[in-house]
Amino acid sequence: MADHHAPNLPASSEGAVGGVDGTRERVVAAAMDEFARYGIAGARVDRIAKQARTSKERVYAHFRGKEALYAQTAARELGVIAQATHIDARDLPGYAGRLFDYFTSRPDHYRLISWGRLELTEGDGTSQDAIAGKVEQLRQAQRDGALDPTWDPFDVLALVNQIATTWSAQPEIAAAASEHSDDRSVAARRAAVVRAVERLFPAAAPRP
Repeated sequence: MADHHAPNLPASSEGAVGGVDGTRERVVAAAMDEFARYGIAGARVDRIAKQARTSKERVYAHFRGKEALYAQTAARELGVIAQATHIDARDLPGYAGRLFDYFTSRPDHYRLISWGRLELTEGDGTSQDAIAGKVEQLRQAQRDGALDPTWDPFDVLALVNQIATTWSAQPEIAAAASEHSDDRSVAARRAAVVRAVERLFPAAAPRP
């Protein structure tokens, strides 16, 4: 399909100057909605261009293709998530609660990240750098005695992330719980997430 490859335009890097008129920002904002809704394969650059009030040619002038546009959009979102949830290796239950809050209030953002995991065969450097930084924080907490050193820090990160996003990842269970659970509140779901992480990785005592 035409959307998979850029037309024969002069080469331009993703960081190309030319967004002074706000086009690049509008394209990324429109791309976030499009990718969250349709995934990478189902997204259409012509729809993105229309929502961004520009042309497909201008989109391709800023981005090499659809996957490059997704990578930029997802990288930006991962940066926003990191800032909003900020991991604290000494308080992983608190971190899990913040992740739960973020994705519960922004299900489209969770879908955006999930599409990349499903459709891309290789991870991007931005997410790998973010993971490495979090793992190093966990290792430091282990060295400081604030986190059980018998755990592999990659296992810790994977388990905490999985528990924190379990309701976002399983909307069918969330829908059933909203109708049939003894306590149908979002607060109850959050408390379960925090309690589960606390059982595995208790928060360390505050620093003196």
